[in-house]
Amino acid sequence: MRTLLHNATLVNEGTQKQGSLVIENGQIVEILTDMKPLSHPCDETIDATGCYLLPGVIDDHVHFRDPGLTHKADILSESRAAAAGGVTSVMDMPNTVPQTTNLQTWNDKMKLFSERSVVNYSCYFGATNFNVGLFRHLDKRRVCGIKLFMGSSTGNMLVDRMESLRRIFGETDMLIAAHCEDQAIISRNAQKYLKKSNMEKDVPLLQHRNIRSAQACFASSRLAVKLAKETGARLHLLHISTARELDLFESLPLNDKRITAEACVSHLFFHCGDYRTLGGRIKCNPSIKRRPDRDALREAINNNLIDVIATDHAPHLLSEKQGGALKATSGMPMIQFSLVSMLELVNQGVFSIEKVVEKMCHAPARLYGIEKRGYLREGYMADLVLVRPDSNWLLTPDCIKSKCGWSPLEGYPFGWRVEKTFVNGHLVYNGTEVDESFRGQELRFV
Repeated sequence: MRTLLHNATLVNEGTQKQGSLVIENGQIVEILTDMKPLSHPCDETIDATGCYLLPGVIDDHVHFRDPGLTHKADILSESRAAAAGGVTSVMDMPNTVPQTTNLQTWNDKMKLFSERSVVNYSCYFGATNFNVGLFRHLDKRRVCGIKLFMGSSTGNMLVDRMESLRRIFGETDMLIAAHCEDQAIISRNAQKYLKKSNMEKDVPLLQHRNIRSAQACFASSRLAVKLAKETGARLHLLHISTARELDLFESLPLNDKRITAEACVSHLFFHCGDYRTLGGRIKCNPSIKRRPDRDALREAINNNLIDVIATDHAPHLLSEKQGGALKATSGMPMIQFSLVSMLELVNQGVFSIEKVVEKMCHAPARLYGIEKRGYLREGYMADLVLVRPDSNWLLTPDCIKSKCGWSPLEGYPFGWRVEKTFVNGHLVYNGTEVDESFRGQELRFV
């Protein structure tokens, strides 16, 4: 089957070009720009007039909750949400039940993804204080990286022994993806604000950013960078949330970096003033910070101090989001509306559409060494998303594909719409429905 996506604006590698693209056997086989003619007829033509054709989004930071936490979400439901949002590949975190911190649990989770995921996938291997000896047994072609919690979060996989940290940084050449928050600072802050609070064993939500503070983030990120520089480790710092942390990074070409950084949609879209209207819906770790922090992160995307935009998609039931800064669960479901949210910032003049494609598609593919994905190139897998501007719509609960059934963006008026998503050349999302019978492929790394 040859499918022609006809007359779109192709956004790829810093350019916009009017043209068409041909899919065959799951791959991009022809890119027709600059008056290049079609080599031979196609079986199907999809009129993409007025749409932008982008590479499928690669989200390097998701929590799909399977296995063990499937009352919140599961691989099928969250990959369905991903497909509806133009996300064609995901990398899942290890803090499930059981945690993916040994070879058996990692293999078991990968099998679940092969059986249940609508989109392409990989899984991190979780570091603990005691499992560094297993790293040498990992297949670098299959494991996207080592996930290191240098701050306690959902599932409490905190690695807090300096001896263990030095071994983790010093005994692998695999990418180390680190969650950085200093637990001692957080604990001191929690006790301080508990004493000030009139609540029983809790603290008002507005204090979350003061408990999981900028200082806690910077201290832990600085330590991670120090260890990486001492050992030569390949470090990727996840969900940077403060302006101060940006001093730790360099604006270099991605291929020249050993230390890279990720920003999440939530920290680019919200600021702590939004707690007043959204409450626990936007509580996450690291916390949503001040408006100046958010604006500094946006600028860091544009000046390449930050390399990747991801989601930290972390669904919980709304009932679990009740309470204050200590009791409400941390995390929010963001994957279905991550691309359209960043395109809203394009409309606001914050980013160019080329920059969004660079940070959500190209950079994750290059940073992780993903084989034949992340670009509109002949011979690459046909992971594609068609988006249409000027498609004014309101996010209502009936739009939501995630199992948890809510979004912090409910009621937001969007100007961009995901019209179609292709995974390995297959139309998995047609603008309304997801083909739940389709299964994505395991990502491979070079």
